[in-house]
Amino acid sequence: MAETGLSKADARPFVIAWTIALLFYVLEYATRSAPAVMIPALSGAFGRTAVGVSSILGAYYYTYSLTSLLAGVALDRAGAKYVVSFGSALLGIGCLVFVIGNPVEGFIGRLLQGAGSSFAFTGAVYLASRGLPPRSLATAIGVTQCLGMLGGSAGQFVVGPLMAGGTDWRSVWIFFGVVGLALAVLLLIITPANDHATESVSSGGWSRPFAVVLSNPQSWMCGLVAGLLFAPTTIGDMTWGVAFFQQDVRLDYPHAVTAISMVPLGWVVGCPLTGWLADRIGSRKPVLIVGGLLMLCAVAQIAFMPQLLSPVTGLFLFGVASGVAMIPYTIIKESNPDEVKGCATGCQNFLVFGITALIGPVFGGLLGQSLGGAVEPLAHFRQAGLFWMATIMLAIVISLFLRETGRKRVNPQGAEIGMQSSARS
Repeated sequence: MAETGLSKADARPFVIAWTIALLFYVLEYATRSAPAVMIPALSGAFGRTAVGVSSILGAYYYTYSLTSLLAGVALDRAGAKYVVSFGSALLGIGCLVFVIGNPVEGFIGRLLQGAGSSFAFTGAVYLASRGLPPRSLATAIGVTQCLGMLGGSAGQFVVGPLMAGGTDWRSVWIFFGVVGLALAVLLLIITPANDHATESVSSGGWSRPFAVVLSNPQSWMCGLVAGLLFAPTTIGDMTWGVAFFQQDVRLDYPHAVTAISMVPLGWVVGCPLTGWLADRIGSRKPVLIVGGLLMLCAVAQIAFMPQLLSPVTGLFLFGVASGVAMIPYTIIKESNPDEVKGCATGCQNFLVFGITALIGPVFGGLLGQSLGGAVEPLAHFRQAGLFWMATIMLAIVISLFLRETGRKRVNPQGAEIGMQSSARS
């Protein structure tokens, strides 16, 4: 996905398509985070306990992780016009299926939502790389991630008050579905049909890019680190956050919604800030490790010293620190050859959300199942804090074994460390 030297007139449609893809990414995060403020309503509609509902919601991550493997390669080979519009349409259809309101259709709807959502971030980055000069690409990626986090915050901060005001949960999902289909039509109309897409690896067919990326140990470690750092937000905040603050901390519904919406809002600040800092100092690992330690401190404060900071402040600071979870996305690209960059992003998403799909049921079985029935609610809340502290600590330990890929570790010829070994894979 390198710069193609398009004229301004030829690049303009890609820039416009990128802005539409940004809205697709906002919608994706809104659909990911909104269920956290709907669990009581969904429990009633599906006839399931909170743990049963979380299992249905977690189906999103199964298809998201698997389809992510295909998204990058499909874009590299087929271009964005049909691939990204297909993803947005699939997300919209999944939202409408979810509205049917029984466990089977709910499960299928979340599977479709996850599959469609996997094309949002990768598609937006692809379109930005086609229409913007290289000097602007890092900024474009930062803007993309910021807007995604705003969508995640809106999925809680906006939808929560609507639900509290009597809005039916089905109306929210119908709105999401219609927007997804509308964006698909716009992407299909505006994105150029011939974007000079090239095969990511011309020889060896579709399997070669995966062989290159997944045979590189650095790719696996990047996925593990990012997945473990993402889990406290995707599971702890976006799925269980409201319920835990209501049941264990005894916050009322509006205050619980406001508190957990601070995490994705913190990402809006943390993602570009930590990325800029890693570029500024020319090293990735120090920022990643320090950010992980700050996440650890933030969770400890929220769980064990709540008197120091309010939940709103503590969760916002946690969100800012957890922006470092995006740094492994940079490292995996820098650890693999240029011709498999799209595949590297897809594999990273696969690993990250595969880990989310695995950790979700474990957390639900250990702590979600006892939510609301614990003899000592605050002790139960602290156990949840210890669970997330353990995942963050594991991510920090694995980070120590990552190879530094910042500019301070670039050889005199300008080739990134580890690139040759990746190319030989």
